[in-house]
Amino acid sequence: MPQLIAILPGDGIGPEVTAEARRVLETLGLDLRFEEAPVGGAAYDATGHPLPPATLDLARRADAVLFGAVGDSRYDGLARALRPEQAILGLRKELGLFANLRPAKLFAGLEDASALRPEIAARIDLVIVRELTGDVYFGLKSRGTTAEGLREGRDLMRYDEAEVARIARVGFETARTRGGRLCSVDKANVLETSQLWRDVVIEVSVEYPDVALTHMYVDNAAMQMVRDPGQFDVIVTGNLFGDILSDQASMCAGSIGMLPSAALDGSGKGLYEPIHGSAPDIAGQGLANPAAAILSAAMLLRHSLGMAEPADRIEAAVAAAIVGGARTRDLGGTLSTRAMADAILTQL
Repeated sequence: MPQLIAILPGDGIGPEVTAEARRVLETLGLDLRFEEAPVGGAAYDATGHPLPPATLDLARRADAVLFGAVGDSRYDGLARALRPEQAILGLRKELGLFANLRPAKLFAGLEDASALRPEIAARIDLVIVRELTGDVYFGLKSRGTTAEGLREGRDLMRYDEAEVARIARVGFETARTRGGRLCSVDKANVLETSQLWRDVVIEVSVEYPDVALTHMYVDNAAMQMVRDPGQFDVIVTGNLFGDILSDQASMCAGSIGMLPSAALDGSGKGLYEPIHGSAPDIAGQGLANPAAAILSAAMLLRHSLGMAEPADRIEAAVAAAIVGGARTRDLGGTLSTRAMADAILTQL
């Protein structure tokens, strides 16, 4: 049977970029089949829920999920459980997608697009391994009133040792495939959650004597990423810190429109998405950069389907298109979404 890819385009520019990523996958002539379903705000408009049962069923049946983006300010007045962003949180929880891989590498030719000096930006080549199903995003939440009558909000940051150990192993295994260096980022000087994190990462490290482990507080890591990003090989960190650092890394690498990501369950199932979000202000105008979605499709082939050769071909085609001068607006160019994908397909 052909392997099933679930296409969940979502909101904003999601449908535009996932359409181009699908076009690239179809061009490769692989034994794949595709099914599409609504998610996020589009699903709420159609069904009254951002993650309808049919969409979740498709995601469960699929060998891998190619995701666009969700979110729009039009839905900000909804109850939190019905907002588009709950779809991606729900998929992570229901599919057990606890490990997020976010590579950040500056493509040759984009040195001037980075917020950093070209000679510093050129050294960026790292992977952030972010825990996805714990931390304050999934901890207990409440709103209340203080004894003085002031409104207050509460979000519980928590991890147990098993959750930390499994993401630590993903970090170590990822470092083994690269430069053999793992930096664990936490805030152990003030947070008990982070102290547990550091303790468990150190315990797991004895299983990986070939990987050099270091530790860094998150505020220092943010500073070091703009001072000398080349010092990092693989970073492993929690959900909140990973969310922030990975977006920071994208701007160091030239544009948030260039970075893919993978959310994995540890056994091969994965959800793949560009990290740039829904960008509703440019939706439908053909201005979005499809490169991150196309590179996410390459990660899908490599991590969920075991197809390293076509994944390498896609990544090489993106690199060659960039060297050849292909640029969308976020990169200082004028190409449309479709034209940028055409440039990549030409190289492919």
